[in-house]
Amino acid sequence: MSKVDLFRAAAEAGPHDILKLYNTKGSIINISPQLEPNSPHACYKLEVVATDCNRKPLGGELAVALGFDLSSMEKSSLEVTEEVRQYLKTPTFDNWQWEDTEIMVLLQVMYTDLDFISTFNIEVEVLQQFLYEVYRRYNNIPFHNFKHCFCVTQMMYGLIWLTDLRTKMESIDLLIMLTSAVCHDLDHTGYNNAYQINARTELALRYNDISPLENHHCAVAFEILEKKESNIFRNLTTEQYKRIREGMIKCILATDMTRHNEILNKFKSILPSFDFSNKDHKDVLMMIMIKVSDISNEARPMDVAEPWLDCLLQEFFNQSDMEKLEGLPVTPFMDRDKVTKPSSQTGFIRFVLFPLFIELANLFPCLEQHIIDPVRKALDYYTEMEKALDKEKQT
Repeated sequence: MSKVDLFRAAAEAGPHDILKLYNTKGSIINISPQLEPNSPHACYKLEVVATDCNRKPLGGELAVALGFDLSSMEKSSLEVTEEVRQYLKTPTFDNWQWEDTEIMVLLQVMYTDLDFISTFNIEVEVLQQFLYEVYRRYNNIPFHNFKHCFCVTQMMYGLIWLTDLRTKMESIDLLIMLTSAVCHDLDHTGYNNAYQINARTELALRYNDISPLENHHCAVAFEILEKKESNIFRNLTTEQYKRIREGMIKCILATDMTRHNEILNKFKSILPSFDFSNKDHKDVLMMIMIKVSDISNEARPMDVAEPWLDCLLQEFFNQSDMEKLEGLPVTPFMDRDKVTKPSSQTGFIRFVLFPLFIELANLFPCLEQHIIDPVRKALDYYTEMEKALDKEKQT
């Protein structure tokens, strides 16, 4: 019997229930053959964080063919602990401790706890099929993958709760924001817009060099939503659907970083007189919210954020290697011969993250402690790392 099976037996858990093991500090630890034994004075804590009551497999032949088990996402049978539900609302959430199947469960929890299921009459099996189709359309690349999709969505979800947006905006706007986050990088190839345009790829040709990736992510999202079995908006009116489509297109296209200054300057200009009843103001805020969520890794604890930077640099270096190989202009911030881990972050934090995060915190002062303070710590951390590297070069 494996260690996992022993723990399942101890917890009287079923084969599809989600177990988490905590050390004495309250951190989640992996259940593995290398697990250190505990003692009566320093006991591990074992918890069933999601229970599958019915335990019938879902997901169809395709899921089986892909070796993907959707059985823990059983219709109306999911019970996730209150502790996990609250943790999910915080920017400190650690994505690395959760498998993809578990992540799909957590995404379902977000739609449930924001009351989208009841408000928009979303059938649970349709939501599950939608999330499964989304999972399928994220590629196995170092950074812009399904886990990144989850992190961006989870940060958006956390920001909605932290800023109490439920009392300030309509539910349909929150639905647009969360679903845009879920779909914002669908079928990302791992090569950015500059590469697409310089290499004259099919996407660049199709979208006339105008935000080729973001246009593609959006198109794939609506391909999924065109299918009845995965259309979570199928019970809405034509007017509601039109509003959601327009909102999602605006949000997803806003994630093109070449539009960063344009969108940030627009937000800064309306901030002094910001009005939640003004549609134009709300539209800009929704774009700012997805932008913040999209580049929010450095607002997370360092042990969550730093592995993401390693993934991003791997993807960047893959692109610059390809650019050199194909004789294309090499993107400077992706060149492995010129970029170091700390140098990639210090400038980005100072000139991109801070200006953006500070303006959102000007509208919502409560965010100072949640997203500004951690980013300050990250800047200090990478500044010190950069100094140490420079010192090393000089010796």
